[in-house]
Amino acid sequence: MCALLQTVAVVLFPKLNEPEPFCPLGSATGMGNGVREGQVDFKGQDVEPTASAHLPAEGIQEQKKVLNSLMSGALAGAVAKTAVAPLDRTKIMFQVSSKRFSAKEAYRLIYRTYLNEGFWSLWRGNSATMVRVIPYAAIQFCAHEEYKQLLGSYYGFQGKALTPFPRFIAGSLAGTTAAMLTYPLDMVRARMAVTPKEMYSNIVHVFIRISREEGLKTLYRGFTPTILGVIPYAGLSFFTYETLKKLHADHSGKSQPSPPERLLFGACAGLIGQSASYPLDVVRRRMQTAGVMGHTYSSILLTMQEIIREEGLIRGLYKGLSMNWVKGPIAVGISFTTFDLTQILLRKLQHSTNVER
Repeated sequence: MCALLQTVAVVLFPKLNEPEPFCPLGSATGMGNGVREGQVDFKGQDVEPTASAHLPAEGIQEQKKVLNSLMSGALAGAVAKTAVAPLDRTKIMFQVSSKRFSAKEAYRLIYRTYLNEGFWSLWRGNSATMVRVIPYAAIQFCAHEEYKQLLGSYYGFQGKALTPFPRFIAGSLAGTTAAMLTYPLDMVRARMAVTPKEMYSNIVHVFIRISREEGLKTLYRGFTPTILGVIPYAGLSFFTYETLKKLHADHSGKSQPSPPERLLFGACAGLIGQSASYPLDVVRRRMQTAGVMGHTYSSILLTMQEIIREEGLIRGLYKGLSMNWVKGPIAVGISFTTFDLTQILLRKLQHSTNVER
């Protein structure tokens, strides 16, 4: 994976002189919405693995760090997405319909879904989300660290914080890379969210029916607006989060923010990124679900024109954005809390094992 990313980056930045391979997956883990989580500072707690000059194998220790971070990040993303899944599904259902969005109507939709299809139907499509979130987070944050390293070498900031423009580019490239490799899973998730359970029984069934009835290329319907939306979303999310962390370090003198501060920085990053890219998110959902909603959307511009003509600019292209403003901070808070607790638990277990040995 890292070799692939390095090749792509070298093509984009030909002045690089064979940078050292680098893919610290363990240094940044988190969710498929663009919020970056740095290393947790435990302020002297005995959970940090003790450094030793006589470690049996430095490579093994590094692999353990990577595995711990991957497990923590994957669990954090899974728990956070599961917690807000009913709100996420409701938002998608409004995005793909012509109904006017309001908090009251959203509540009614959730309640009707519960009465007609049962409590667990509120989490319909969440299994597809889980399948997508875990690889998406791993690819995005590995790619982000790789692009930061390469851009640092290219612009002469090796070992230092990137300036604003390279910081934005690194986030955009990371989000684009992850979206390209996991897009069909996002398509499947959207289909499962807006259809009754009788239509698709599971993820595999969605793939089979779409391939047979609509063709394989349907799995990438809405891909262009997705990429166009990911560029500002991921770029602004990473840019905002890292900028706030840097400003915090400069003014407070602390190398790492506290968990509540991380929550606040991540919430700001998510809100800015979502607001900038939301219209394209609505467009991609319409194009993804066109086959089952009785519409035919042939291009981004025609889809936007139809939405604006039928529903208006703000009520159409920004439908459900307020719900994102509610669920975003909740998801980020749960994600950071889960990540921190899992990291502490894993480090305690690793520390206990080392002491016993």
